[in-house]
Amino acid sequence: MTTPDPIAAAYLEHHAEYRPVDLSFMGLPGHDHRLPPTAAGTEGAERAGIARLRALLDSAGGADGTGARLDRRITASQLSLTEAALDRLPRFANPAWYTGEAAFAIIGLLLPSGRPTPADAVRARLDALSDFLADGRTRLRTAAAPAALAARAGREARATAAFLRNGLRLHPDYDSAWAMPAERAATAFEAFDAALADLPDAPSAAGRDHIELLMRDAHGFDFGMDEALRRAQAAFDTLGDELVERARRRDPARSWQAQVAELSEQTPASPDAVLDLCRTLDTRARRAADRLVTPADEYGLDYRWLSPDFIDVAGPLYFLPYRSPPAGAAGSGSPYWITPLASGGEVQAYLRANSETAVKVIHAVHHGSIGHHTQNARARAAASTLARVGGTDCALGLAFLSSGTMVEGWACYVQDLLREAPGFYSELEEMFLVQQQRRNAASVLVDIRLHTGEWTLAEAAAFYRDEAGFAPARVEAEVTRNVMLPGTRLMYWLGTEAILDLRRRWTGDTRAFHDTLIGYGHVPIAWAGDEMALAGKLG
Repeated sequence: MTTPDPIAAAYLEHHAEYRPVDLSFMGLPGHDHRLPPTAAGTEGAERAGIARLRALLDSAGGADGTGARLDRRITASQLSLTEAALDRLPRFANPAWYTGEAAFAIIGLLLPSGRPTPADAVRARLDALSDFLADGRTRLRTAAAPAALAARAGREARATAAFLRNGLRLHPDYDSAWAMPAERAATAFEAFDAALADLPDAPSAAGRDHIELLMRDAHGFDFGMDEALRRAQAAFDTLGDELVERARRRDPARSWQAQVAELSEQTPASPDAVLDLCRTLDTRARRAADRLVTPADEYGLDYRWLSPDFIDVAGPLYFLPYRSPPAGAAGSGSPYWITPLASGGEVQAYLRANSETAVKVIHAVHHGSIGHHTQNARARAAASTLARVGGTDCALGLAFLSSGTMVEGWACYVQDLLREAPGFYSELEEMFLVQQQRRNAASVLVDIRLHTGEWTLAEAAAFYRDEAGFAPARVEAEVTRNVMLPGTRLMYWLGTEAILDLRRRWTGDTRAFHDTLIGYGHVPIAWAGDEMALAGKLG
């Protein structure tokens, strides 16, 4: 990375102090050996750092240029959100924060990137994990947390303990010096899991004020959650009517649910064929999109079978098949993990889960080709230093929540964008896309109504299952994510809508619009729109 703006440099130094695992995912040096501080006084020191950075922002004067403007907006946003989280949702009272940071402190250093595996840093973090998790147990003795987060933490602790004893030694760069500290760390994870049994339950709602703050300071919207609810409810209803009408035109005797379900039977010929299908459809998506956006063909995407060391731990953890490449050590390409058929697994169920439509929409378009892959590649050249790293996938989600409408809004938007490429989707696949839009609108409703206390966890789960059409096996994970990460599910649909609004106002051609938009990097769509307006590109 080039020399950052002084404001950006100061913020990254602050972020690194309290979130060193994030810096490892970003590929930025100097912190791979560290875990987040948990000692008494950490919160006070962090608040003092926030105050110093605010004073630096206030004294900096006006910003010249896109990069400096966006760096300062991102910094101000992060300071506001971090302070609010310390007040309302302290990470030290979240058991899944400890397990997520601890697990990915190690796994993050083992994932392929543009640098060798830092063996000494892995050893240093393994050595530090016992104290980190012991501090967590101590803090949680006087805390309470939503039961969904305690359940998630328990799953993560058990899975990571097993990984440290079994999967770790399968890594290509395994170092025998890791063996003893890995065993001590595994025992610490088990002790942490056992301590969760006594953790009292806590309310799941973050509150109206917090959601309003996230919408305006994180996502940059000029409207609040009541307007977001109105828009999302109207879209949910309209898209439901559209599904009914599409199904009636295609086959009046069968519901849209039954017709969309046909797609799961259009599968690869065998489990071994899934990998080639991913590669073929990715290539096809790039070609289909060429007149709409410039694909990142200069930066490789390597579809490969999930490495054996990660097989057993990938399911219980936030282990993404595709992760944003570390901006500071990106190398020449990104791995895209495809999970193979489990030993003794049911073949037809595996093939249905990897149907041609699922591979096309979710893997080849949303995450691969012109989706996250191209957007991440363009972000690495953004004028704003912080916009190059803000969308980094870290232990529990995106490094900066302000990146969310761009990261997820873009990936959802391009699913529908390829409807403009003749022949890319079938009629039935277009119905599937409408269903996907409707589910994203549904997630806005849950995200807001759960955190304002309007809906209970049970009501949110019932809505996902009975009205939004989520698979029953997916509902628990969706609700847990809503609880743990307020304001993150609403960014998918609202981000897509914000892109559509900018496109309607754009004065140039389609390809230039898309290339310009993602060239701003990991920033709120609303702020990208502000920069477009300053450049005279919006009508």
